[in-house]
Formats: sequence, structure tokens, C-alpha cells
Amino acid sequence: MCFHVKIGSFWNKLTGKAPADDDAPLTPEEIKVILEGRGWDAEIVKASDVSSDMVDVAPTGILKCVDGRGSDNTALRGPKMAGGIYAIAHNRGVTTTDGLKAIVEEVKGKGHVPSVHGDDSSDMMGCGFFKLWVTGRFDDMGYARPEFDADQGAAAVREAGGFIEMHHGKHMENIVMINLVEGKTLEPIEDDQRFIVDGWAAGKFGLDVPKYLLACAATVEMLGGPKKAKLIIP
Repeated sequence: MCFHVKIGSFWNKLTGKAPADDDAPLTPEEIKVILEGRGWDAEIVKASDVSSDMVDVAPTGILKCVDGRGSDNTALRGPKMAGGIYAIAHNRGVTTTDGLKAIVEEVKGKGHVPSVHGDDSSDMMGCGFFKLWVTGRFDDMGYARPEFDADQGAAAVREAGGFIEMHHGKHMENIVMINLVEGKTLEPIEDDQRFIVDGWAAGKFGLDVPKYLLACAATVEMLGGPKKAKLIIP
């Protein structure tokens, strides 16, 4: 499996080396090298090796954050993206509530339940990805800050028909699971936490995939999470 995106400048920036083909797709092996270049421990595994964890994406499952903590929601078989639908807005440079509402409609149109989340200690600022975005931690990566705060973002998502999830407990994630198997996901396990990134979902929504995966890695790093990943391939 590969992501069909141009990776020349991205590869140069992260490794200092030019790829053999500037138009070549980004492969799992290249993702692994990029993560290792950032000091991560990364390995590639087949879906068959983790088959007991893999489930089909359900249309009733929320498109939710990669957060591995406990949730007040039980419909957890939707795609996992950083910050839920905030990942789509962030990658595209969408900074308004009107733009956010349009993404809610888009996600529903593609067969998923759009969501963002808060937690039991910081309310809607309990999403670490959104907190990094709104406080400017992505500024040096070229991302414009949202023009809305956490409460306004949640209100816009709810008004457009999206769902607000609430997490509880402390972050205890021990690994980042990067799933590249289209139409599949993993479910969070509160007592054995892991970040779950459904990388294939970025392609489904037409995102800049290398930029998205880099933002995910940077998010884990800035939040003090584990620099350890498993890349799941078909």
C-alpha cells in the first residue's frame, strides 16, 4: 500500500536526501524511515499480525480523535484522525466556524459521523491537538491558527449535526498505531492505551498526506507521548 502524493520536498526536508522519483508514492517503508529520523522506534506489521485488533469501519462510528483515553461514547468504530474533524480543517487551512460546518457536512456525506472532543478536566480544551493548534504550536509548520476557540468550535460542530465526545482519565498511551488498511480501524482500550491514526482516512478526504502524518508525529512529540509506532499494512 502507498499514498499517491508527491514527496520530493517533504522527503528532502526530513531526511536531507532526494527520493529516486519525485513523483513516487509515499510508502510505509518511507514513513518508517521518516519517523526513525525523528528519533522514533517504528516497525511495519501486517494486518494479519494484529487481526484480533482490527475491525471494519462502521457508518455509525464517530470519526474521532486519535486519543486513547476512555470515552463517554461507545460508537468507536469510526476512522481516527488527530482532533477528529479538526484534522481536516487544520490540514486544509480552514480557520472559520463556517468552514468547520462545511467539513461536518462533507464527513456526513462520505458516510461517517463527524466529531470533536473535550475531556473531564479541561472541558473542550481537553483535546491536545486543538490546544496545540489554537495556541500557535503549529505556527512554525505553516499552519494558520483557528479564528474560533474550543467552545465555539464545538458549538459549530454540534449545530451542523456533529457529535461532541468527552474523554476521561489521564493520557497513558504506550504506542502509536498507524493504520494504513483502508476501511479498517482499531478501537481504543482504556486500560491499554494507544494512539490510533487511520492514515488511509487522510487520503479519503484528499488531505496532504505527508503533511498530515508529520503533524500527527509532531503532536505526539509536543504532548510528550511515546515515540514508538507500528505501521499496519494489508
